[in-house]
Amino acid sequence: MRRAYKFLLRPTSKQQQALREMLADHRALYNAALQERRDAYRHTSQTRIRYGDQSSQLKAIRAFAPERQGRWSFSSQQATLRRLDKAFAAFFRRVKAGQEPGYPRFKGAGRFDSVEFPKDGDGCRWDSTPHDTQTRVRLQGIGHIRVHQHRPVQGRVKTISVKRVGDRWFVVLSCDDVPAQPLPATGRMVGIDMGVAHFATTSDGEHFPNPRYAREAADELAEAQRELDHFPKRVRAANRSKKHGAAAHKVARLHGKTRRQRLDHHHKTALVLVRAHDVIAVEDLNIAGMTRAPKPQPDPDQPGACQRCGHTANADVVGSVNILSRAGLVLSDTA
Repeated sequence: MRRAYKFLLRPTSKQQQALREMLADHRALYNAALQERRDAYRHTSQTRIRYGDQSSQLKAIRAFAPERQGRWSFSSQQATLRRLDKAFAAFFRRVKAGQEPGYPRFKGAGRFDSVEFPKDGDGCRWDSTPHDTQTRVRLQGIGHIRVHQHRPVQGRVKTISVKRVGDRWFVVLSCDDVPAQPLPATGRMVGIDMGVAHFATTSDGEHFPNPRYAREAADELAEAQRELDHFPKRVRAANRSKKHGAAAHKVARLHGKTRRQRLDHHHKTALVLVRAHDVIAVEDLNIAGMTRAPKPQPDPDQPGACQRCGHTANADVVGSVNILSRAGLVLSDTA
C-alpha cells in the first residue's frame, strides 16, 4: 500500500530564504520551458517540443547559471519539467475530448509552491535518526532542516516534496510498501448524504453538525482583508513593503487556519464512520450547485424586471435527507 506523510518543517531564517530562492528558481525554469514551447509552436505549428528535448538542455542551463540553477538538485529540476509536460498532456487530452482546454499558463510567485525530489537520496535525504530529539531532512543547496515528525513513518520513502502553505513549510513523503492495518468487522452498512444545513446525515438518522469555521473567522478575516486592500493590487512580491507583506501574511494565515480546521473535521468524521461500518455508500451530489442562487428570469409583465423565485437553495438537500432518514435506504451512485 502507498501512503503520504506530511510533516511541518522548522527551518532557520537562512534556510527559509534558501527555500524561497529554490521555489523562485524552479518557477523560473518552469516558465522558461513553457515560453520555449509557446515560441516553437508559434513559429512552426508542426514543431512540438517534448520533455526529453528540454531535459537534455538542463546541463547547459546549469553551467550557464550556476549561482541560480546549478546549486539545486538535477532530479528536482527534471521533476519540474515533467510537471510542465503533464500539464500539456492534460491540455491535449481535454482538446481531443471536446472539453474546455485550459492552456498551461505561466506561474506567478504565489502559484508555484512545491518542489518534488523523485528519489530519496538523489538531492534529498530523509534522516529518521533523531538529532537532539528532532528528525531532519537534507536538501541539496539548503542543508539539514528540522522536521516536526508527529507520527512514525512506515514503509520505504519513495519521493520527497517540499511545499509552502502561507508562511509555513512542509515536507511530504510518499512511501511504498506500507503495511495495511485492517479494522475489525462490524457487520454494519450505512448511507451518507452530504448537505448544507448538516455536514452529513446517515441513513440511521444521525446528523453530523457543520462547524461553520469560515463564519467564525469572517469578522477577523474581513478586517485583515481591509488592511490589505489599502495597498496597490498588483505589486511584485520582491517590491512589497514590510507592512504590505505582513498584511498579506495575515490574510493567508487566517485562510490557512480555516482550511486546517475543515480538514481536521473531515478526517475525524470520516474516521468515526469508517470504524463503525463495513460498507459506506455516498450519494453523488453537487453541493456547489445546490447552494448557488438560481439565475434570474425576466418577468414578462414588467419589462426590465426579473421574476421572484421562491426556490430555496437547501430544498433539494433537505428533501434527500428526509428520504434517507425516513426510509432507511442507502441512496448511492458510487459504492
